[in-house]
Amino acid sequence: MEDVQQVNGITLATTKKERKQFINFPYEHYSDDEKWIAPLKMEQKKLIDEENNPFYEDGNIALFLAEKNGEVCGRIAAIQDRRYNKHHGNNTGFFGFFECIDDQSVADLLVKVVTDWLRERGHTDILGPSNPSMMDEVGILVDGFEYYPSIMMPYHKPYYDRLLKNTGLDKEMDMYAYRQKVSEMNLDRMYRGEEIVRRRLPKLKMREVDLKNIEQEVKIVREIFNKAWANNWGFIPLKEEEVADLAKDLKLIIDPKLAHIIEDDGKPIAFSIALPDINQALNHMDGTLFPTGIFKFLWHKRNIDRLRTALMGVLPEYQGKGIDALLHKEATVNAREGGYKSSELGWVLETNKAMIQVAERLGAYIEKTYRMYSKEL
Repeated sequence: MEDVQQVNGITLATTKKERKQFINFPYEHYSDDEKWIAPLKMEQKKLIDEENNPFYEDGNIALFLAEKNGEVCGRIAAIQDRRYNKHHGNNTGFFGFFECIDDQSVADLLVKVVTDWLRERGHTDILGPSNPSMMDEVGILVDGFEYYPSIMMPYHKPYYDRLLKNTGLDKEMDMYAYRQKVSEMNLDRMYRGEEIVRRRLPKLKMREVDLKNIEQEVKIVREIFNKAWANNWGFIPLKEEEVADLAKDLKLIIDPKLAHIIEDDGKPIAFSIALPDINQALNHMDGTLFPTGIFKFLWHKRNIDRLRTALMGVLPEYQGKGIDALLHKEATVNAREGGYKSSELGWVLETNKAMIQVAERLGAYIEKTYRMYSKEL
């Protein structure tokens, strides 16, 4: 490994300076891209923090930097996710955090170093990108470059798909981000659908997520989510620590009128959480909150008019009964009253025909496409 790093200008980033370079590279790389939105650096640091990110209790990461003429020109991470492999019975290694200049030789070296690293540790195939897990930002944007990314969704250079395919990686799965305009939603149809569902299930009750009792709500969401998505491609069960950590962050931006739990005779059976798209506020910042970023964020936060339905789950025995339509209807009505103009539903697997039908029935259309890549090792 040392010889490869020395000859090819690939560095295993371990020092504080190198890890800082790893974090900072995208901010320089996308400085001229109008649609890229600088994520908070504190959140990016957290993603690779092996001491404080719950993911690394069952995972490992190795960070690599590529240099050309003394300047960083690319980055990538090799990732081990033992929980994913245990759940799926696989021996898959992952790559993530891929960023690169438009130079095939650099991309080739970055992919080679992670495949070598994973192969040396016994993995039989590679999948990615996941940053770092399948429950974080995943995929490469391959369509929809003219649109701003929503909260917790990535943005990339248009040439990334070409670079990655030319390294020998193949498309594994496409994922869609649907856009739904509030003004074009057929509320009459939604209300009629709600009446039918409630006649079939008369003991249904929908309520807002109780932020004052967030710990209990988190347990309910985790239990439903893990059962609802257990058989889906790429799924890994959420741990208590992960959901609690996520809730701590989301509690600051969740609007209770857009986050709901449905109960049937007192039993929680489904949930949906739509988030104000704070990327609209982050777009006016440079990735830092202090000393002045926080004031910019609070100022621009007032003008957020987009949502992202980031999390949803319906227990398997209640799927196909119109429960998801009830959740969408409630969020739609409240979004309209709250002054929101549109919502992103994503991501949706290209193979998830049921969810695609729900999105299309709601009048949503595909705005962006993200791609996952794989290769046998």
